[in-house]
Amino acid sequence: MLSFLVLGIVLGLSAGLAPGPVLTLVISETLQHGARAGMKVAIAPLLTDAPLILLTLALLSRLAELDGVLGVLSLAGGGFVSFLGWRTLGTQGVRLDGEAPASRSLTKGMLANLLSPHPYLFWSSVGAPIMAKAMSQSPGALLVFLISFYALLVGAKIALALLVGRSRAFMSRPVYLYTLRGLGLMLMILGLVLMYEGGVWLGWIDG
Repeated sequence: MLSFLVLGIVLGLSAGLAPGPVLTLVISETLQHGARAGMKVAIAPLLTDAPLILLTLALLSRLAELDGVLGVLSLAGGGFVSFLGWRTLGTQGVRLDGEAPASRSLTKGMLANLLSPHPYLFWSSVGAPIMAKAMSQSPGALLVFLISFYALLVGAKIALALLVGRSRAFMSRPVYLYTLRGLGLMLMILGLVLMYEGGVWLGWIDG
């Protein structure tokens, strides 16, 4: 169960801090309307991701005996996570000169998350094999992964909203950039682990 806690923390923190549509909106709303508006955007994934998770769980219940399918998903997920890690390593900071509409922060956050490809790619490729492995152990392992993932995903964005509310320059400071690069390296390692597990599921590697 500890492994799923670590997976949730690493993936959640990486997703929470990585530049993207939702993070950019968190920053722009905070700069224009204060930290509370940015925090509303930050909680949007809690509302929009539930259908994706339920759909993934429903599909997994039908695919639980198909090791080949889970193997392919794990390979794809490992490749995707490795790509995210490589891209995160090259992050130079977040641009703060964009403009955002003036109100309805939560609604805008939900739309940004729904229209972003990242949640769909994550839950179909990375989340599916992790949840399959967790369910094979216990419902508690699945809950530990989901709770730790969203606690760090949302918590990191809320923390950034508070920091940006106090200091506009934080997003270009070395501490943020070094944290992202460290997470990028961890993501690349995690991607290799997922690809290894995909090879085990496909029978290419002795587990």
